[in-house]
Amino acid sequence: MTATTASRVPRARALPGRGGRPPGVARPGIGWALPATLFFVLFALVPLVLVAVLSFTSWSGLGSPTFAGLDNWTKLFHDPVMIKSLWLSLLLTALGVAVQTPLSILLGVWAAGPQRNRAVLSAVFFVPLLLSATAVSVLWRALLDPNFGVPAQARWLFGDGNLLGSRTGAIGVLVLVSTWQFTPLHALIYQGATRAIPAVLYQAAAIDGAGTVRQFFHITLPQLRNAIITSVILMVVGGLTTFDTVLILTQGGPGTDTTITAFYMYQKAFKGFDFGAGAAIALLLVIVATLISLVVVRVSGYDKMAGTKDGLS
Repeated sequence: MTATTASRVPRARALPGRGGRPPGVARPGIGWALPATLFFVLFALVPLVLVAVLSFTSWSGLGSPTFAGLDNWTKLFHDPVMIKSLWLSLLLTALGVAVQTPLSILLGVWAAGPQRNRAVLSAVFFVPLLLSATAVSVLWRALLDPNFGVPAQARWLFGDGNLLGSRTGAIGVLVLVSTWQFTPLHALIYQGATRAIPAVLYQAAAIDGAGTVRQFFHITLPQLRNAIITSVILMVVGGLTTFDTVLILTQGGPGTDTTITAFYMYQKAFKGFDFGAGAAIALLLVIVATLISLVVVRVSGYDKMAGTKDGLS
């Protein structure tokens, strides 16, 4: 066989090995996972176990904890403030998901496009990501001050201006502040996911006569399914564990109308010096957040998806 003829013969493609790896490519050793595993065990698993143990004790922060059995848990489920705080946490989380998800999807998809001045405007929109939750809360506390803030200058719209003085107003402010602060984070997730969508899908749709709106609902949204589920889980966990925003803006008020579970845990442990009850509330919060996340994964079929092309219609 001549060199010319040999060059025309197609080369045999190497078959992938086990797990889709090319032949000769070994799986990374367990040593690569040791640093992350050690970090998780020391700073997540061990504290969680200690909190679980503390939830069955009575401890004021001084001396040694004494075993209390199920007393903390029994009181927990008979505490009306605790039950109210749990429902309120779920309400704020649901409102956050309902408001932030469409906004962050639209902003992320737009930021992934080639629009003029997109980079500059995206940088402006993502400024809240640079601020801490404490700084954001202090900023909005000043902006919404009924005596010197925006409501004081527009009483025709805000009435007496005391938005934090009513249950509806306080909940609305908490949803507004969390949306302003965390929407850019989720928009970044959608921006990256949108840029990963193959351009050939949009080209084929354009040839078939599909417009921008139809492409968005039949290509972009199905391809963002993985990102949407990931974003929703982050919103659920973040919403259920929100604390500093409530501490600075409302202090759980008016009354107990914004006393969410995380804030009630703080009141029990660090104001009431009942660390056993506070640990029980913290552990309950972890259980609820984990269960909701598992339900979202199972209902959405995320655990059965084979790739980013799943859901394409």
